[in-house]
Amino acid sequence: MSDTHTPSSRAIKLIGRASGLCLLALAVAYGIGGSVVEYSFSSDPLGPRVFPVALGVILGLLALLHFRSPGSAEGFPEGKLLVRVLAIPVLMVITALLFEPAGFAASIFILTFGTALIFGAPLKMALVGGLGHAALWWIIFSYLLEVYLPLGAWLG
Repeated sequence: MSDTHTPSSRAIKLIGRASGLCLLALAVAYGIGGSVVEYSFSSDPLGPRVFPVALGVILGLLALLHFRSPGSAEGFPEGKLLVRVLAIPVLMVITALLFEPAGFAASIFILTFGTALIFGAPLKMALVGGLGHAALWWIIFSYLLEVYLPLGAWLG
């Protein structure tokens, strides 16, 4: 079975409308999150709420426009491609959940290693890339930027 296919016009519009609804939900969440930002009375006249709320409103308007006339869109992935598309956000959630217990370096290694495997890298190259990437970011954050990074509860 091939990973590419030609969806019908109705399916393309449905996919476009679904993405418009997702963007609208994100806009509402972003706007609500921005509206609850607390600030002191002595800050600038508009305060820190204006920028995130304005971005939420703009994204909401664009999402409604996209929902109304979705235009062309890629077909919904099927088979192996669908698994690959879903694997990335699942891997990101796993990495976020492992950040505290496993630490920064292990989490970044898992994210990089898993992403490399998802995109078809050989096992040896994925390991090298994961280790190199984790070491690089550890050095940048810990030594150059002097940012505290958790070692993880597993490592003490």
